[in-house]
Amino acid sequence: MDVFITKASRFLPNDPVGNDDMETFLGMVDGKPSKARRVILRRNGIKQRYYALDKNGNITHTNAQMAANAIRGLLDDHLTVDDIDLLACGTGSPEQLIPSHGVMVHGELGGQKNTEVVSFAGSCCTGADALKYAYMAVKLGFSKNAVAAASEHSSPWMKADYFQKESEELSKLEDQPMLAFQKDFLRWMLSDGAFALLLQEKTNDTGLSLRIEWIDITSFANTKETCMYAGGDKDASGVFHGWASYPQTQWLTESLFAIKQDTRMLSENIVPLGVQYLVDLGKKYQFSPDDIDWFLPHMSSMFFKDVILKETEKAGFYIPEEKWFYNLPQIGNIGSASAFAMVEELLNSGKLKKGQKILVMVPESARFSYCYFMLTVC
Repeated sequence: MDVFITKASRFLPNDPVGNDDMETFLGMVDGKPSKARRVILRRNGIKQRYYALDKNGNITHTNAQMAANAIRGLLDDHLTVDDIDLLACGTGSPEQLIPSHGVMVHGELGGQKNTEVVSFAGSCCTGADALKYAYMAVKLGFSKNAVAAASEHSSPWMKADYFQKESEELSKLEDQPMLAFQKDFLRWMLSDGAFALLLQEKTNDTGLSLRIEWIDITSFANTKETCMYAGGDKDASGVFHGWASYPQTQWLTESLFAIKQDTRMLSENIVPLGVQYLVDLGKKYQFSPDDIDWFLPHMSSMFFKDVILKETEKAGFYIPEEKWFYNLPQIGNIGSASAFAMVEELLNSGKLKKGQKILVMVPESARFSYCYFMLTVC
């Protein structure tokens, strides 16, 4: 049985935030502008992003509310909330440990009918995880339709308040305390928002649909250490320990729940591993760059564009830039929702033609997981 993405929708909170206004929303650690902000923004190429915050740092939308709003964008006279057979949700920024993020989204949606809900937590691949579960459920005949939603609410994790206690502790030891780069780095990289895809067993009657050819996901955690993390920290030898291993006093003094990135590991591994996997998939599914009409790469930073081009050329799997489609500079890095964001914009752009092939790439630096999926325009 074929499975089709028949509709895609988005929810981006509030007005876009330009580079010069970021600290108005996120605040300044110890009341001082970040020394790393301009350098990071110059390299990542992001011009604006969205925050579910007001200028006083107050939350305007929860993660679950944004996901529910994106899903409502799929609903019409032919599909109500009670018609949804399966809800699959992914996020890298859940707002509670229990209940799961997925059921919180279901609670926001309301409706009269109970439904199956699955939830994936982790990082960028969680949206792809939700998509694959939804795809398999429809393909196997367990569900007539399924909604896959991916959403992020990272901005509260990046507020200055999160780092203030650590800064106060550092000021006792140093004349000019500065937040460690691995903690400051992601404050200027991430964005909020939610996207949703409707999967059905037949094509859309009124517009284009995307047939899912395959979805392939893998992890390199068996050979690679933790690279991006929150709710824990690495010791001197590089071993990661979760929050429960630390005394409660260190949760604030070391910003234990802040999102951190080992930028050295990121630059050394994220692109080579992803290209290695791409080459393997080309052999597995028997396709080449010539077979691809559109390439949608999830990138955390525009810095990686040239790196991907060079690495794929070196590997003999070069996808020319004229086939690329991305929206990172305009909407920012929305983690698990970034792949859905590209699919949604391209599907609704008027640029697609029937028969075209779309390859989507989703790298996840947390401990180096990757997803690729192939779509055909119908």
